[in-house]
Amino acid sequence: MLKEADDYVSGQQICEKFRVSRTAVWKVMKQLEEEGYEIEAVRRRGYRLKEGGDILNAEEIESSLHTRWAGRPVVYADVADSTNNVIKRLAEEGASHGTLAVADRQTGGKGRRGRAWSAPGGVGIWMSLLLRPEIDPADASMITLISAMAVADGIREETGLDTMIKWPNDVVAGGKKVVGILTEMSSEIDHVNYVVPGIGINVNTAEFPEDIRQTATSVMLETGKKQNRSRIIGAVLRHYEEYYDIFMKKKDMTDLLETYNRRLANAGRAVRVLDPAGEYSGTAQGINHRGELLVETETGEVRNVLSGEVSVRGIYGYV
Repeated sequence: MLKEADDYVSGQQICEKFRVSRTAVWKVMKQLEEEGYEIEAVRRRGYRLKEGGDILNAEEIESSLHTRWAGRPVVYADVADSTNNVIKRLAEEGASHGTLAVADRQTGGKGRRGRAWSAPGGVGIWMSLLLRPEIDPADASMITLISAMAVADGIREETGLDTMIKWPNDVVAGGKKVVGILTEMSSEIDHVNYVVPGIGINVNTAEFPEDIRQTATSVMLETGKKQNRSRIIGAVLRHYEEYYDIFMKKKDMTDLLETYNRRLANAGRAVRVLDPAGEYSGTAQGINHRGELLVETETGEVRNVLSGEVSVRGIYGYV
C-alpha cells in the first residue's frame, strides 16, 4: 500500500484493509524501519514511504517484479552456499520453471572453470534462475548469451549505466567487469532437464581486492551513487523474460542477433582466442545465429568460436 500510494496512507485505511488495530499497524511500521525502510509518520495524515535505501528481501523483490513467469516464485536467503546450488536442489525436488533464488551473501560462489566468485553481503546481487526449456542440449549454451543481454539492459534501464557485453557473457562498464554469469545444466543425451543461469552483479561494492582492482568494478563506482538491488533484479528479469521468449520461438539467436551485437564490446576489436587446438588472433565481427563469435584472422579467414576464452584488447587491458 505504501509503495503504490502517491501520498500518505492513513492508519485508518490500513486498519480497515487488513482488519487490525492501530497498535498492530504501528508495530509493523517499526518493523519495516528496522529492516531499513524510511517511513514518515505525520499526525492526521498517516504514513508515507520515503524513497531511498537498498532493501533486499523476498517481499521487496516480489514487489519490484513485472513479469509473467520469471522470478515466480522468489526463494530468498540471507546466506547461501551458492544460489546455483539452491536452484539445482529445488529443481531436483520438482520446482517450476521461473523459480528465482536470491541470497544477500554467498559462502561458496562459483565462477567459470571452478574459480571462486567473491559474494559478500549487503552489496551485490547473487541470483540464479530455474529454466526448463524444451531444447536440444547442444543449444543450451545460447541461454548464457540471453542472460548477458538481460543483465546489461536491466542495469542500463534502472541505473543509466552504459553496459556492454564481452562475449559470451561478461557484462562490462567503464572498461571493467561488473557482472559474471555461470550457467549449469542437467540433461540426458537428447533432453534438457533444466538450465540454471547464475548471475553475480557487483552493485554497491566500494572497493575490490588488489588482485582484481584493475579489472573489476561495481555499478556504484561507475555511477557515483548507491543503487537499489531489488529494482535492478526486477528490471533484469523483465528483460530476461522478453529475450528468453523470443529465443524459444526459433531456439536460436536469429531474432536477437542485432540486439546482442549492438551491445557487444568485442565488435571490431582485436581478440586472442585461447583454443586448446591452438591460439590465434583476429578481429571480432559479432555473433551468428548459433551464438558463436565470428573472428576474422590475420589471413582473412573467418572462424566460428563456440568455446575457449577470448581476451579483448581495450576492455580488460590484457591480450
